[in-house]
Amino acid sequence: MSRISILDHDRCQPKKCNYVCIEYCPGVRMEEDTIVIDEKTKKPIISEELCSGCGICTKRCPFNAVDIINLPEALEDPIHRYGQNMFQLFGLPTINPGSVVGILGPNGIGKSTIIRILSGEMIPNLGNYEEESSWENIINYFKGSQLQNYFNKLSKGQIKVVHKPQMVDLLPRYVKGEVRNLLEQVDERGALESVVKTLDIKPIMDRELSKLSGGELQRIAIAAAVLKDADFYYFDEPTSWLDVRQRLNAVKVIRELTNEGKSVMVIEHDLAALDAISDYVHVLYGQSGGYGVVSHLRGVRVGINAYINGFLREENVRFRKRAIEFEVRPPTPEGEGQVIADYSSLKKSYDGFKLDAEEGEIYYNEIVTAFGPNGIGKTTFAKMLAEVIKPDAGKIKKKVTISYKPQYLDSEFEGSVEEFLYTHAPTYGTNIFKSEIMRPFAIEEILEKKVKDLSGGELQRLSVATTLSKPAEVYLFDEPTAFLDVEQRLVTARAIRKIIENRHAASIIVDHDIVFIDYISDRAMVFYGTPGQEGHATKPTELRSSMNSFLKDVGITFRRDKETRRPRVNKLDSYLDRNQKEIGEYYYLKDE
Repeated sequence: MSRISILDHDRCQPKKCNYVCIEYCPGVRMEEDTIVIDEKTKKPIISEELCSGCGICTKRCPFNAVDIINLPEALEDPIHRYGQNMFQLFGLPTINPGSVVGILGPNGIGKSTIIRILSGEMIPNLGNYEEESSWENIINYFKGSQLQNYFNKLSKGQIKVVHKPQMVDLLPRYVKGEVRNLLEQVDERGALESVVKTLDIKPIMDRELSKLSGGELQRIAIAAAVLKDADFYYFDEPTSWLDVRQRLNAVKVIRELTNEGKSVMVIEHDLAALDAISDYVHVLYGQSGGYGVVSHLRGVRVGINAYINGFLREENVRFRKRAIEFEVRPPTPEGEGQVIADYSSLKKSYDGFKLDAEEGEIYYNEIVTAFGPNGIGKTTFAKMLAEVIKPDAGKIKKKVTISYKPQYLDSEFEGSVEEFLYTHAPTYGTNIFKSEIMRPFAIEEILEKKVKDLSGGELQRLSVATTLSKPAEVYLFDEPTAFLDVEQRLVTARAIRKIIENRHAASIIVDHDIVFIDYISDRAMVFYGTPGQEGHATKPTELRSSMNSFLKDVGITFRRDKETRRPRVNKLDSYLDRNQKEIGEYYYLKDE
């Protein structure tokens, strides 16, 4: 069995541990150079050829910086390796002309690396990280395959590619000026008017990029990408920051590229959006930060179901112990639960916006989700419940203790994650924290990192974990799935559910991911109105009726997958779409 060794350079602190990995390594004791010290970095270097895979170094390392990974199968040479004892990528996706290929997998598994390679931003080194790679080597490596022709043309500039990056919030650093000027400059397809209309960009056309929100920047980035005339389009997480309607509008403009024979590849964590946008899917599996393997190409339904089941039949690879299970919960009877919190009709007005929320109540041991467009008042409602702001009219009838996770995450803390937890997480260090919070959210992996250096996903996990660590009656989460991959979203759902039930508490969650909402909800609230002007919130009601009301307003229908029971978007104007709209069943049919 082939083996790779990974050293996390951020965690490795040889001055503090005095190289315990070298001290306890059996190979070193037998006078072999299994682990030596790098003269430049003073960090250990682990020889994968000499390593026996005993795992002693991984257990002895006090900072969890060493990982010895036995690969599940005899893989060929990697397509790219970042360096000695660093991440490896095995395989590349199929380029499918005239279709949308989705990339599905956890964070840290190589998805963004794939897009950087295929877009020509980096030349893969074929595992030989000590020498500079060349396009000639890559073209020879893929000789006889579809990718040989692709890389040959890419290296000669004979094909044009467009890459919509993941971190759209960095866009104002590199592009200055008004939205209109940017989009007019990049409009090579003459589609500006239709794209602006579909993505609902018209209200912000004359605004400065530096004054836009995350969701607005995401729509601008998508528009700028699809307006360019290219052969291949690569989109890295195009739906983050967007509400449900905006996500489906993004799906429309991206899919329209294939009508002109364009090829599209999309990285996406929202399973409903990925299902709607893709024709085919590649599943990536492996170990985050260690290695990633690209699976065979599958149809979108088969590929997503394989990911949910955790088993790739053709490769005979199981990458998850258990399948993810979706349940159709029976309706929660109105007025029959024990009330933990209730509030009268609430009203709030500021900066030309006004919100009114119907009187409602929250039950013990339940999770209520709130969904609707961006700018409709969901965060305002959450802040009123958390008493961060006071309503202009109405009141919170029954005072409860609330633990609140805001929408925008604060990363200005100067110290490490462990130092942050000591000061912000009251139960940190207890056995309950270790079992119910630290383990599910993989907090141990980031304890030594500086908070300001965390990625978006790491910061989100820390924020949710900190919120759950506080004793409270109601746990209030504003967009807890942002930046998380599919696996992390469902782990978050299970962790919240377990803690709510164990503590005899309740939770209110504001989110846009329909699959996550379906997976976690007992009841739901719908927000509707005119974004930026006025919003109306219904009281918490049964999930199916709430979703029916919301989806009717959005104009889309869902069905349940017969194999996994997950929600799937019906193609617009398909037979199922027309039939469900005709009978008023927008979420799913009762017998599904």
